[in-house]
Amino acid sequence: MALPDPNISDSRPVIRQLDEAAINRIAAGEVVERPASAVKELVENAVDAGATRIDIAQADGGKSLIRITDDGCGMSAEDLPLALSRHATSKLPGDDLLDIHTFGFRGEALPSLGAVGRLTITSRVTAAEAHRITVTASQIAPVSPAALSCGTVVELRDLFHATPARLKFMRSDRAEAQAITDVVRRIAMAEPSISFTLRDITDGGDRMILRADAESGALFDALHGRLRTLIGADFADNALKIDAERDGIRLTGYAALPTYSRGSAVTQFLFVNGRPVKDRMLHGALRAAYMDVLSRDRHPAAALFIDCDPHLVDVNVHPAKSEVRFRDPGTVRGLIVSGLRHALAEAGHRASSTVAAGVLGAMQPEPQSARIYQMDRPRSAPIPQPGFAETAPVFARIDTPEEPPEENHPLGAARGQVHENYIIAQTATGMVIVDQHAAHERLVYEKLKQQRAENGVAAQQLLIPEIVELPAEECAQLLAIADDLNRLGLTIEPFGGTAIAVRATPALLGEVAAAPILKDILDELADTGDSQLIETRIDAILSRIACHGSIRSGRRMRAEEMNALLREMEATPLSGQCNHGRPTYVELKLSDIERLFGRT
Repeated sequence: MALPDPNISDSRPVIRQLDEAAINRIAAGEVVERPASAVKELVENAVDAGATRIDIAQADGGKSLIRITDDGCGMSAEDLPLALSRHATSKLPGDDLLDIHTFGFRGEALPSLGAVGRLTITSRVTAAEAHRITVTASQIAPVSPAALSCGTVVELRDLFHATPARLKFMRSDRAEAQAITDVVRRIAMAEPSISFTLRDITDGGDRMILRADAESGALFDALHGRLRTLIGADFADNALKIDAERDGIRLTGYAALPTYSRGSAVTQFLFVNGRPVKDRMLHGALRAAYMDVLSRDRHPAAALFIDCDPHLVDVNVHPAKSEVRFRDPGTVRGLIVSGLRHALAEAGHRASSTVAAGVLGAMQPEPQSARIYQMDRPRSAPIPQPGFAETAPVFARIDTPEEPPEENHPLGAARGQVHENYIIAQTATGMVIVDQHAAHERLVYEKLKQQRAENGVAAQQLLIPEIVELPAEECAQLLAIADDLNRLGLTIEPFGGTAIAVRATPALLGEVAAAPILKDILDELADTGDSQLIETRIDAILSRIACHGSIRSGRRMRAEEMNALLREMEATPLSGQCNHGRPTYVELKLSDIERLFGRT
């Protein structure tokens, strides 16, 4: 006797329309992932409303209370119920989803928040009375009169009370509060003309977490002041101005010197048409721009703004609007890489001021409980006598020539050599300590790269082409960049079907297997939209050649050699850091040195 199949049922599933409350809760799961998501949506609404002051207050990491107060245009009594309806917005004048000039446009945030929390909106437009509306679990109360001088106050209490399962996935109050701070910081960077305050009012307190007053002045001046407030003075003092344009796309912002790097990517802020985004392609382009001046375990710091016609970028990729898709991602990536590399090259030999600050901090004399005078020293201490053998000095002094070298050069004039490795130079305002090996390594490396750019990369022809079988889509990806690979010495061509023939490889790489290289290139294309693999490997070899061909540590140098090295550093881009991103020199101001010895 055959048993009935448990997967077959006589009853057919019935298709039904979800009710409004369920629809809003589903939408809220996409738009409002955590309290920081709610803050993002509400603060962006305030920016779109033309606010000049925005105050954000949160309690218990935003779980129990989020309050956003702004002085924007406000909403009328008729607008309030409509604002709580799904897909109702004032920010999309037509039906063109690419013609977007505001943060919001989907009309989902407020109804989603009202579906998972207790939402109250109080608002007033100019020359009218204030009104209030409340919604709890998608149940909207009637509009009522209220008291408010101007703008809008949005209060969200007990977030996710209607979906308690979501609360189990929340992190600690401290972690959620930090996520809110990060969201507010990013929006504040994009809007330096708006004043922002973020306060923690947990348990009736009122602790200021972040305050950024409105900045005045031109674009770059206002942005520089806002970044100084939000990222810190060290970043602002060591950041390079970025301003580049290509094919209608403009890149602006500030990027830090390579010697001001971080152990993670926490100080990387990217914006597209003023919107904070997290995009793998953009972050990959930023990493590629610093590829030649930072080691793999260090990360650059930057705040970069990409502005373009809204039709060139799609921000409607995800309800959270943190992802974007460019019509021509290659142009954007190339603009970031070339714009940053040009700025780094323009910086020349400049190194970050934090390097000198770290040196001075390490040189601080240890406090002593009491001064020790010569007469208080123990009698057993040996006193050097003439004729006794003494330790050879480690300082190699330069005999002063009849006409001393100029000290007005940025890196000064060489005065000596310490431990046959460090050049001591005197400048007009202080002194410079140069790592002779690291500095010369960078100089040789830059010369090798210049020769490669002028003469190209030598290719090694294979006697028998290596045939690599790949999926059709991956073959198309590789063949699309075949010309770029050929300039780097890797020659590929189609071999029929889903195969690629590798006919030459870069000679500098020696004998290599082509298949693993092609697969690594494909992985990089999938991750960042571009591949720097071959160039990176060639640069690594040039870097090793430069290391072996540079002045070695322990070599005593003559005065003219030291000064020649200093002059060449001043004329060579990127000479402020070695091939691994470490500083090649430290500059100490005379005032800082005098402070060490208490002479101020």
